[in-house]
Amino acid sequence: MIRVHVFYDDIEIGTTVRVGSYRIEADDIVSYARRWDPLPVHIDEHAAKQTMFGGLTASGSHTLAIRTLLLHRVPIQDGVIAAGGWDEVRFHKPVRPGDELWLEVTWIAKRPSASKPDRGIVTAMMKLLNQDGDVVLSHRDVIIMRLRKSV
Repeated sequence: MIRVHVFYDDIEIGTTVRVGSYRIEADDIVSYARRWDPLPVHIDEHAAKQTMFGGLTASGSHTLAIRTLLLHRVPIQDGVIAAGGWDEVRFHKPVRPGDELWLEVTWIAKRPSASKPDRGIVTAMMKLLNQDGDVVLSHRDVIIMRLRKSV
């Protein structure tokens, strides 16, 4: 397998990359939530059935963690210096046991760093989708990346 190294210089605005998939199971939801977000809708099947969701759902932080895991499948790791922030984080639909999740990354803006000539700032629109193509999570992601020519 040839590894592609993507740097700031390689980012083309308007390009979308799709990576996946990640299948989430009830045990994953419960074990994560027991440690990090122990609401009944995340840890107790019976209690979750009584909610507006009608069953177990993954917590928002778990959903973001899956997004992060899938983002590591986009070949930008050699070019990434740091995350600059997440904006407009939205949870559109609950993530449920058995969902198969995919990540779509669309490059929407980029600019050279004003203070450091070896890097640039890239903005991406992130969408986590389920097996039906429904968006379950979206946000804008600001990423600080190395220039290829500086490596």
